[in-house]
Amino acid sequence: MSVAEFLRQRAVEVSVTGSYSLHRWYDCEGKLRNFACRTKRVSPFRMIVDVPVVGKIGERVTSYFQDFGEFQCTISATMKSGFLMELDMTRARRAWMSEKLTWLEKKQKDDSIKELRRDARFVPQASHTVLTLADGSSHPCFIIDVSTAGVAISCEYDPAVGTPLAVGACVGRVIRKFDNGFAVKFAEKQQRDDLVRLIVRQGLPQPA
Repeated sequence: MSVAEFLRQRAVEVSVTGSYSLHRWYDCEGKLRNFACRTKRVSPFRMIVDVPVVGKIGERVTSYFQDFGEFQCTISATMKSGFLMELDMTRARRAWMSEKLTWLEKKQKDDSIKELRRDARFVPQASHTVLTLADGSSHPCFIIDVSTAGVAISCEYDPAVGTPLAVGACVGRVIRKFDNGFAVKFAEKQQRDDLVRLIVRQGLPQPA
């Protein structure tokens, strides 16, 4: 199915963070690499996800979302920063998925749901930005979530802990690795009002 066809179908515009693996992407130890992803539009049959590494049409994908569980999927269409996945599910699970999506749609319209933690992490609307390393090289990356103190990133590039870099215009250092990405602590705490504008820059000027 094409993206245009899916956009004409009944589905829920919902942002749920998850992870995925492409069956051809392995790390240096021969293990499947996991990347972060985020849903954009979901139905009980298929979903559009925003991703750091776009697979190929027909490629098999294993994905996991805390709200939905694990799926075996097939990519049916690709976009610049994402793809459309066909979900392999039983009829009973599709019925459950339909009820879950109805609940999530109601939940995201509930104004009483507020984030109360200090330095709370949040998910910016723009999922993609650029990492710039000390040598001036740059790598596209996917924002998992962000706070005024740091950001969680998923990226094809896999830096070591301690690597200094800039995420958008925010300078920091890699402080932790996890299954589908890594955490960067900013050198200086950022103002929340400025954070999205600084973090989601699509590119930085390269040195002459």
